[in-house]
Amino acid sequence: MNQIPVTVLTGYLGAGKTTLLNRILTAQHGKKYAVVVNEFGEIGIDNDLVVDADEEVFQMNNGCICCSVRGDLIRILGGLIKRRGAFDGVLIETTGLANPAPVAQTFFVDDDVRRRTRLDSIVTVVDARHVAERLEDSHEAVEQIAFADVILLNKTDLVSSEDLTPVERRIRAINPTAAIYRTQRCSIDLAAVMDRRAFDLDRILGIEPNFLSGNGHEHHHAVKSLSLSTDRPLDGSRLVGWLQRLLGERGQDLLRTKGILSLSGQERRFVVQAVHMVMEGSFAKPWEPDEKRNSRLVFIGRNFDEAELRQRFESCAA
Repeated sequence: MNQIPVTVLTGYLGAGKTTLLNRILTAQHGKKYAVVVNEFGEIGIDNDLVVDADEEVFQMNNGCICCSVRGDLIRILGGLIKRRGAFDGVLIETTGLANPAPVAQTFFVDDDVRRRTRLDSIVTVVDARHVAERLEDSHEAVEQIAFADVILLNKTDLVSSEDLTPVERRIRAINPTAAIYRTQRCSIDLAAVMDRRAFDLDRILGIEPNFLSGNGHEHHHAVKSLSLSTDRPLDGSRLVGWLQRLLGERGQDLLRTKGILSLSGQERRFVVQAVHMVMEGSFAKPWEPDEKRNSRLVFIGRNFDEAELRQRFESCAA
């Protein structure tokens, strides 16, 4: 039976998974993919950061793809199986807090999914600048590297060449067999990450003998998300100033900040992306004439005051 190839894109918060996804979708390869995007938070942001393409995007919010929404994933895959001729493969972008092992289990615990799909590879994007910290405080970051078939050591422009060597050595100690590529903004020949037929069940069983048991896993419950939204246009200077001060003071606890925002006097949406204290902001595509200009801002991290962040966000209204 002609099985549908599935590529899982994983990596910790802010490593560059959506950047890699967009590279795959915009490349001139002549293939069409169904895309599944999972987010940690009740308001979706990543879905709107996926480039405008012919691909159909399925979004799952407010849960880890390896836990509460795995039933949704099986349901979506079941629907895609029935439409086999409409696309060439499936891309799954997990939340940055996902352990890829239970994601991979999905392709073995459901009989129909196991027969009709093929897990081609697990591709892990690693933030070269912050990975050392994440390996100390997040078991998900360790597991994302351990279960990878391909690793993109990304954002190498933010790290000196001398510092990259021990980082790569640390990664190799966790996963001695994965292919490792050094990248900036996930720029890579897609032949290195797609259609690899790289997933090796025997290797995974060597790492986790109980892999096929379907057992769950634990999350660091200290990590939480806060989703903010408003229909009122925002003052750009006030908003950017507040975010810069906030990240400068509390960035160590804010693992990931991202938003799609409507600024007063601007016809294009403003996209904010931040990892700890490092923030980028840029104008993206225009709002459609009949589109509701709803600003959405999501924080993922630890030890933050939800009421204060909500009040500060609302005070940025124009």
